[in-house]
Amino acid sequence: MSDLNLLYTDVEDDLRASVRDLMAARCEPNAVVGIYDGDRSLVEPLWRALATELGLAGLLVPEERGGAGASAREVAVVLEELGRAAAPVPFFTSSVVATTVLLAAAPGGAADALLAGLAAGERTAALVVPLSVGPGDEVAAFTRDGNGRISGSARSVAGALEADVLLVPVADGGGIAVHAVPADAARIDPVVSLDMTRQLADVTLEGAAGEEVLPAASGADAVQRGLETGAALLTSEQLGVAQWCLTTTIAYLKDRRQFGRVVGGYQALKHRLADLYAAVESAAAAARNAAASTAEGDPDSAIATAVAQSFCSDVAVKAAEEAVQLHGGIGMTWEHPAHLYLKRAKADQIALGTPAAHRARLAGMVDLPAPVG
Repeated sequence: MSDLNLLYTDVEDDLRASVRDLMAARCEPNAVVGIYDGDRSLVEPLWRALATELGLAGLLVPEERGGAGASAREVAVVLEELGRAAAPVPFFTSSVVATTVLLAAAPGGAADALLAGLAAGERTAALVVPLSVGPGDEVAAFTRDGNGRISGSARSVAGALEADVLLVPVADGGGIAVHAVPADAARIDPVVSLDMTRQLADVTLEGAAGEEVLPAASGADAVQRGLETGAALLTSEQLGVAQWCLTTTIAYLKDRRQFGRVVGGYQALKHRLADLYAAVESAAAAARNAAASTAEGDPDSAIATAVAQSFCSDVAVKAAEEAVQLHGGIGMTWEHPAHLYLKRAKADQIALGTPAAHRARLAGMVDLPAPVG
């Protein structure tokens, strides 16, 4: 593996500050909790502010194709802050996964206009595969009839509710093409999801018309690239979740008093926090390595992704569980935001492959026997 700089640059620090300020101003926990009562009014204005006011929707898109010409490193910083805020925006599904799929298309083709629209924040896209499908998994393709009409369904798709364009894998000869289908040509049925800040939906197409943006010769590889990049950068969101849980819990335990003394002074709690701190710091290194190796096109980036996914997923869940427990009674209430982070962490744990699936994949890549069970 080549030498990778895992330190944050000044540009990345400035980017973090901008996103954090936006989240503090427009993504208060009380507003996010309202999503669980069916109020999704926060989603659209928050996404517009992130995508157009800050201009972050096109970070991964090269300048010559209408984007910002940034890299996975900058995207990772944004995702850390979105994880810290449990932000209900389609940045991950549209600006990361769907955009990466489209970037595999050769310039000058049908994908260019869509990419430019995504980069400008004028359009939003979603890849129509179940959120649980990870890199290396088989992707169920839709079918196309003799008239070019697309039919099929996919369950538990992330980002479909916010998308105006669906990227649909379509069986074509011996390969998989990718077609752009207007979202209003599909039946999109919302599903009650554990994490309603990234609500899933079942997508059904019945004789829908679409435009081919990637041919069968390259579509399958493009989808896999989208899943691989998504898996690598999802670890940064998981890191943001874990960091919020750790810092918020420490602050609470420094403040909370019981029997005349600060709760955080109890040795048993100090040990738990120390263990959690060490785990979160390790997760930061793993997530940062996955982002940097993806940005550099490192030949071992798939290994870095599998390592980070198998570790960060569990750390985020552990941090969220500790946050709920160590906040005591208030941590169990609906009003406290701790449950938002536990739900996001648990949902992310199965997104784009479970930790066990990534460990098994990692074993194959480094020539170790796969874990049993």
